[in-house]
Amino acid sequence: MRYQTHNEQILTYRQTFSLKPETLEKRVMEYYQETQNSSLTIKYILALRVRFKLGAQEFSHILEDLVRYLFMNTKATRTMKRFFYYFKDYFMEAEWKRLTLRIFPLRNFGKKILSVVRSLIPSGRPEETTKS
Repeated sequence: MRYQTHNEQILTYRQTFSLKPETLEKRVMEYYQETQNSSLTIKYILALRVRFKLGAQEFSHILEDLVRYLFMNTKATRTMKRFFYYFKDYFMEAEWKRLTLRIFPLRNFGKKILSVVRSLIPSGRPEETTKS
């Protein structure tokens, strides 16, 4: 086993911003396959997304299959929930809605309750009546 601990750094900052996409993809994939550490894997992929946002177009959907697998098939960790919205463009609209429900069930339940309550409350103020 190449990685002794689950939090062992596989890429330095310099490597993250200088290596070719193919090399980075290979290293991150190998790391995930050996450790199954989805949290740190998502952090590395997010760092590569930063590189894309800085102008490296070849990083636009880096490791898309792995990101999709992690969010759709593994238990969502706190880290995954924290960075979830940075990967919206990796999913189709219907998938995104399903994932949001799966990853944030309590938040969605609250939104649903709020919309039901709002629908029960009249939207306009009732007219004031005066007794004569």
